[in-house]
Formats: sequence, structure tokens, C-alpha cells
Amino acid sequence: MRTISLFGSVPTQRQPIKFGGLFRGQVRDFLFSPDSDRWLSLLRIGLGIEIVLYSLSLREDWNRLFARNNTGFLSRELSEAILSIQSPFVPRIGWMVSLGEQVGLSEQTTLLLAWLLLFGSGSLLMAGVFCRSSAIAAWLLHLCAAKSGEYLAYGMDNFTTIGLFYLMIAPLPDRYALDWKIWKRPRCDPQILGFHRKVLQFHLCAIYFFGGITKCLGAGWWNGNSMWRALTRPPFDIISIQTLLSWKAALPILGIAVCLIETGFPFFIWPKTTRLVWLLSILAMHVAIGFTMGLYLFSLIMIVLGLAAFGPGAVLLWQERHVA
Repeated sequence: MRTISLFGSVPTQRQPIKFGGLFRGQVRDFLFSPDSDRWLSLLRIGLGIEIVLYSLSLREDWNRLFARNNTGFLSRELSEAILSIQSPFVPRIGWMVSLGEQVGLSEQTTLLLAWLLLFGSGSLLMAGVFCRSSAIAAWLLHLCAAKSGEYLAYGMDNFTTIGLFYLMIAPLPDRYALDWKIWKRPRCDPQILGFHRKVLQFHLCAIYFFGGITKCLGAGWWNGNSMWRALTRPPFDIISIQTLLSWKAALPILGIAVCLIETGFPFFIWPKTTRLVWLLSILAMHVAIGFTMGLYLFSLIMIVLGLAAFGPGAVLLWQERHVA
């Protein structure tokens, strides 16, 4: 291409398109897309409810589970001894007991205070009072309890710790917290809120994808054997065997559905056309797990994480379609 000037015809050069800069800009716009703090409110309130219910479920067995004179095989001392071999820096209940002994508190008193602090931190999170301090306290106390009783812990404890960690580093308080209403703090940058939510979304996608891939690799989820074992193994055998036998033809279908829902989660949760359907499917799956196996706390924490990560966006899409 040539242009005409006073000095004759001069060739012009096209400016090269900087694909690297364009890609970086798109990634930046995606990661830091502006967002509201509704997801943070869902995460804070949901985790507060989870911690309150968790502490209440352990109230009767708290001292017996973490006392030094526990005569059971899976004692706190055994769990913490094995934990020390793995890493001496992982928080545990034994640290709190030792600290209490330094100031003249008995083990029973220290354990009671630990339970009260855990229950109180969950209650404060629900109300949105001292959000940052409550989130840190809840994360630390729950981690101590989960690690000291590691051989009695399961997926619920891991996911609760993950959720509390994200809440602990999140830009608190949100607009529905009493902290924000009392102290009248300025709202956080919407781009920072968007980035924190994106990290939670990516983490949840990775959890479901690799969990689904693991199920797909075995034959048990395709022929229904894994579903049968999960529903008939004590103490999760809430549904009678006679009822399961009458519905045994549906077990392979349900097992395949679980594999497809979890594996397809990172692929179908992002497009607007399938986001609401996939979110409702994953939530329905956890509701079914809670009612059929009695894993209420596990189902609750997964529902909280799913709603916080993708719930507000799915609701907005539904409202747009409904209005249209």
C-alpha cells in the first residue's frame, strides 16, 4: 500500500497485531472482571451456618474425642504423633492444650474454650461481626480439630477448610455484614471481588473435574456397583436394602449421571446457555447425597461453595431470560 505526499509516493507499513498483548489483555479482563459482593455474602453466611452445625454435632463428643486420656484406638495423641512425622507445623488441638497449661488451665477447660470459640466464630460469621477475625479464628480452630481427629475426618472437613481459607483472604466485609453497616466502610473494588471469585470458581471446577475423571476410570460407577456400596455401607445405609433392590435398575443410570455431571462441570458451567442447568444438577446431586446417605454437613458445604461460586451469575441469567 502506498500514500501520496509532497515528496512523492511513499510506501507505508502495516502495524503488526500484537497477539501476545491482546491475549494478556483478554486474560486480565476475564480474571478481573467487575463483580458484586453477593457471592461473598453467600460464602460468609453459608460457612457460618456450616461451622455452627459442625460444632453442635461434636458438642457431646468434643472432650472425649480430643482429651489426652481418651482410651479409644483413634486417640488425639495418636493422630498428632503421626501428624508430627508428616509435618511439625500443621496446627492441632495439642498446641492449644499446651498453651492452656502454660497459663494454668486444665485440659477440659481449654477444650471447652476451643469449642466455644469455634461455635462463636461461626455465629459471628453468620451475623457479619468482626468478619476478618471470625474467619481467621474459624479457619484455624476447624483446621486444628480436623487435623487432630484426622482419622475420623472426611471430605466435609477438607472442603470446609478450603472455604474458610478463601473467606479469610477475601475482601471482607460484604454489604450485608453488620461490620459494613456499623463502620460504614467503603465498598471493595469490584475487580478485586471478581478476581477472588474467579479463583474460587477455578478451584471448584478442578475439584469436580478430577473427581469425575476418577469415577469414570472405574467400572463401578458404570454398572451401579459403586452406588450400591455407597448406599448400603453403614452408617450411610439410610435407605433399606429392600427399597434399593426394587430400584436396582436405576443405579447404573444414576452412577453414569454422577460421572457426567462432575466431569462436565468445568465445561458446561461457564457457557450462559448451560450454566443454570448444570448448577441445578450439581446442587440436586448434593441434596440427594444428604438425604440418602445422611451426609448433611458434606452436602451443605458443597452447596455453599457452588452457590457462592456460580449462584449469583446463574440467577442473573435466569432473571434476564424471564424478563425477556
